[in-house]
Amino acid sequence: MALDYHRIKPELITRFREMTAEFEYFTLDGKLRALVELRVSQINGCVYCVDLHSREARSHGEAQQRLDTLAVWRESPFFDPREKCALAWAERLTRMADPQAGGPSWDELRPHFSEQEIVELGLAVALANFWNRMAAGFGRMPPLRDA
Repeated sequence: MALDYHRIKPELITRFREMTAEFEYFTLDGKLRALVELRVSQINGCVYCVDLHSREARSHGEAQQRLDTLAVWRESPFFDPREKCALAWAERLTRMADPQAGGPSWDELRPHFSEQEIVELGLAVALANFWNRMAAGFGRMPPLRDA
């Protein structure tokens, strides 16, 4: 790692960690949130966060086969319409600068999610993008674990 961002700005990084910890109080299902954060991390190429959110998803009972096919979720038969809608929303928010990045409209989100859940999804995606940029940008790597 080039710089230990927590060591240099501990107060600020601690506040971001505290905000992230608030996700435990979301009405949004933790398993779905972990999938969304994992997908965002895959898009952003953050090794540390992909490892973290894969483990988090498994701790919520996520099946390995679904994790293995998350990168191709549109084609995968293992994700239901609600999950696909959340993943599309996550990709849309993550790839905002890409004119080809589609995503669900508000009308497409509302049958699947309450307004509170839509906001919670947005917050989860936004903070996942923040952490991806910090971890990947500063070269943070996960430890190698036993198979």
